[in-house]
Amino acid sequence: MKCPFCGSIDSKVIDSRLNEDGTSIRRRRECISCLKRYTTYEKIEYTPILVVKSNGNRQIFDPAKIKNGILKACEKRPVPIAKVDKLVADIEKQVNNSLAQEISSKKIGEMVMDGLKTLDDVAYVRFASVHRQFKDINTLKEEIERLIGNKKDE
Repeated sequence: MKCPFCGSIDSKVIDSRLNEDGTSIRRRRECISCLKRYTTYEKIEYTPILVVKSNGNRQIFDPAKIKNGILKACEKRPVPIAKVDKLVADIEKQVNNSLAQEISSKKIGEMVMDGLKTLDDVAYVRFASVHRQFKDINTLKEEIERLIGNKKDE
């Protein structure tokens, strides 16, 4: 690691700590040449995963887009932002752990719907109506009846 003050490549690590969520390591370093201290962060580098859209276009996977979609579905609903963040992190972990270089937007949408089912029924129906492109009110009614049936079984 090159010293930001003098440019020397010799340094020693004084302290290492995991961040709160365990995804990166914070290191305090001291330059051997000028004795100044600086902080570096080390994190895992993931290979970019492409999302294959329904029209065949490909985009780089962006968890912020998932969060925006979930927030729209949860608008004016009593869903804590911490639960939304956890759902996004869980989906991101599933996508990264799949080891696939490409994933369909449909599969990501299904992951979101599975998570929303446990968070809030109304948010689930809102998201499902957009993701599954309900053609008419009967399709919406069938989805609501299916959701109610699943709730009774639990």
